[in-house]
Amino acid sequence: MTTAIAGVAPATEREVTIMSVWPSLASTAYGRWWGRRFESEIGFSFLGIPLTLGRLMALVSIPFILPLYFHMLIPRIPFVIAGIPNAACRRYRLTNKRVIVELPFGGGEQQAVSLDRFDSVTLEVLPGQGWYPAGDLIFRNGQIETLRLSGVPHPEPFRQTCLKAHQVYIGVQKARAMGVAV
Repeated sequence: MTTAIAGVAPATEREVTIMSVWPSLASTAYGRWWGRRFESEIGFSFLGIPLTLGRLMALVSIPFILPLYFHMLIPRIPFVIAGIPNAACRRYRLTNKRVIVELPFGGGEQQAVSLDRFDSVTLEVLPGQGWYPAGDLIFRNGQIETLRLSGVPHPEPFRQTCLKAHQVYIGVQKARAMGVAV
């Protein structure tokens, strides 16, 4: 073990992953289109089981949704290991220094924002994302949008973790500026 507290490393030493999230089907326009169809509540209840048009469409749409789902999981095209990087296969990673949108498995970084470059994180649930349950996390510095994470599954825990990491990062920077922390 290289640190006093397992999993905790100073930001000056190295960048450490706090949490990773893979976007859901709700991050794509096609997935949101299907999600709007699945939200339909038209139907009836049979023996306490709700039989709705939305649930029936979810069952029927499986052959159409599975190719998109697997396309979002394959890191390289045409082969999983060799080929060109697949931009649809991405993950959102929170570290002790920044929030990163990256291609997994060494594919590289697409976007990033430092933890001191935003002051609020808002949640926006677009039409069709509510069925998954997912939403877009919008990182803002004042009124300026610095980063948008589309289709984050169960976005509230990730949002809270980002805000806590931001608070800690800013607190340590202020302590360093006052000469308290090294």
